[in-house]
Amino acid sequence: MKDAQKPDHVSLNTLISRLKEGRYVIPDFQREFEWKPWDIRDLMRSIFLDYYIGSLLLWKGKKENFEALSCEPVYGHIGGKPEYIVLDGQQRLTAMYYAFVAPDKPLPNRTNRFLYFVNVAKFMDEEYDLAFEYVWLQSYWSKILSKQKLQFESHIFPLSVIGAGGWALPTWAQGYGQYWKDAADKAQAAGETEKEEAARRYAENAENFGELLKGITEQYQISFIELDKDLAVDKVCDIFTQINSKGVRLDVFDLVNALLKPKGLKLKQLWRDAASRLAFVESEKLNVYILQIMSILRQTYCSPKYLYYLLPGQEKQVRDPDGTRRREVLIQDVEEFQQLWVQAVNALEAAIKVLRHPQEFGAISSKYLPYVSILPAFGALQAYAKTLPPERQLDAQRKIRHWYWASVFMNRYSGSVESTSSRDFLDVRGWFDDDAATPAGVKEFEDRFRSIDLRKETKRGSSVYNGIFNLLVIKGARDWTTGTVPQLDDLDDHHIVPASWGAKLKSVNIHTILNRTPLTSNTNRNVISDRLPNAYLPELITANGETRVRAIFESHFISHVAFNILLRSPFTAEDYEAFITERQRTLQEAILDLLIKERIDLPVALRDLDEKVELTELALRDVVNAVLSGDTTELPQHVIAKIDERIGRAMKKNAAMDAERYATLAGRLEYFDLRELQDTITSKALWAKFEYVFANKETLVAKLDKLAELRNGIRHSRTVDQVTQKEGEAALLWFEQVLKRRATVAS
Repeated sequence: MKDAQKPDHVSLNTLISRLKEGRYVIPDFQREFEWKPWDIRDLMRSIFLDYYIGSLLLWKGKKENFEALSCEPVYGHIGGKPEYIVLDGQQRLTAMYYAFVAPDKPLPNRTNRFLYFVNVAKFMDEEYDLAFEYVWLQSYWSKILSKQKLQFESHIFPLSVIGAGGWALPTWAQGYGQYWKDAADKAQAAGETEKEEAARRYAENAENFGELLKGITEQYQISFIELDKDLAVDKVCDIFTQINSKGVRLDVFDLVNALLKPKGLKLKQLWRDAASRLAFVESEKLNVYILQIMSILRQTYCSPKYLYYLLPGQEKQVRDPDGTRRREVLIQDVEEFQQLWVQAVNALEAAIKVLRHPQEFGAISSKYLPYVSILPAFGALQAYAKTLPPERQLDAQRKIRHWYWASVFMNRYSGSVESTSSRDFLDVRGWFDDDAATPAGVKEFEDRFRSIDLRKETKRGSSVYNGIFNLLVIKGARDWTTGTVPQLDDLDDHHIVPASWGAKLKSVNIHTILNRTPLTSNTNRNVISDRLPNAYLPELITANGETRVRAIFESHFISHVAFNILLRSPFTAEDYEAFITERQRTLQEAILDLLIKERIDLPVALRDLDEKVELTELALRDVVNAVLSGDTTELPQHVIAKIDERIGRAMKKNAAMDAERYATLAGRLEYFDLRELQDTITSKALWAKFEYVFANKETLVAKLDKLAELRNGIRHSRTVDQVTQKEGEAALLWFEQVLKRRATVAS
């Protein structure tokens, strides 16, 4: 028989060189590169920890085969010398090329390039789940990428150094070590003992890290199977099909169960006893999620290797902040394991209940749950929040809610999620203690939510599609026929403009979530009934009155503008595009208002008041900036100290913040609250400049007091008594008149 295949292996260095030379190409029948940023990060972590990442299947190519299969370069590569056709391993090879070579190209469905790096300090402290990171390249990170001194100072090793080849890697490692040796000598000369000890530890880490990098690049081996170039195309495609249709799921639950049996604990029986309580969620991994919640609550990490330390009596090596190592046992005995299991089951059950609640998270059916994989992190956070003092639990729930929606709309849990779960648990727990410690994922959501193209969301089950559906449920979208909120057993997402109309045109995306909304099957069959809105809306208006019908449609995030578009006759493809554009705008405003500004759990009347308070604060900031002509030196010193402290904390948590912006008065004013605005305007040194606007200092202070009471009542207690509300509304009206008068004078 002909030798059709040859197993072999290649070092990481050699593989990267071949990638850069363009030797690997992708056949047209392969799917596109689909990995998310965190998938690439997890692969890098596996390589650095010397884990097996699977074997590649390559076909030694020749010109006619490259052409027959319409082969293209690896994503991000321009072209080169094709040698191998990648049959299995495209995602891994492309991820390695993107992380190590850092091509000047954004990831698919992203607007920015991403930089991958290792935090050397965390890596050497064996904090592996925190050591591997990625950022999208803003001006700050572009500066980091171009200046090695900043990298050394922040312990940031860009993986693109490996891809640069030549002497780039040893030069970087030597430079990093020298930087911290110099820092240690400087600290010693200044008598700063603690700084010197830390710097010398970093210098020692540098030497060890350099050796480790050398070992990884030269000795880490990637296995592959090379198919003979003379194999027929049909046979190669058959091999590819067979490989991609088979596979056995390795279940860590079964492994832990086997290890617990000798200790007299039947884990499968525990799971059978708990399963019925969690039946709402359709997933084969719920038993693993319980173990992951146990692991997060006990050691913050939940990847498979950490679940091993849940075994009663199993020792785990830990490293204390001072660098000393010790061994500890997380769970002493079987009884403690069972107690923690019960706690985790209760946490998971409670998490599911709150997610499916129509006024809380709106996942009223398991098919509309954005992520099943978010349950371990969400359940662990809910359990941890309950251990906080009662007066802190309300704020903790607010932050969990904000993190959850950020995760849904940023697709954070669509790939490998164990390290994401651990990181998010730590970040959100830290946020509980420090308001300035906003997690990076939350910041990304706030910065990028408008870039989400809802037109493309057509698949029920995707996180964004389901997230929008959940918002419609929370909004209380009422049925068009009955005017009531549909019941779960009679609720589905139906087309507003019929699918049959879109199918005839083919030029419109008729299945987008922007054209779908929760309705009863009766309304879908007997009202819409395959008709355009300009046919069924007039009937609804005639029967119920236009005001009532418009109000019902607003509960579906269909604005007056969108409603008017739906009434157009004839209704064309251009009208449809105008409708979904307007509905996207309305939904984006809803995301901003309900999720980012956190008004989702307020009564409707208080949502409107909260927005008016915010607009008044923004207007007052504009007044301060204009009156002081952008001069930060005029601010009172105690105000400057408070604001600098807040900005400093924020920058430590988010290295991508634009320092130049927050050096300006307009930037600093973003960190002012009402009290800092009051202290600035009413200070002895500045009141004369503001007097022409507000006329009377005592009146201004009184109105600010009432406004602050209203704001604090809304944002902290989430309930407001009638007196506070009326006095706050009077203060809002006063500010509206005063600021309008100033605008008139200025013009």
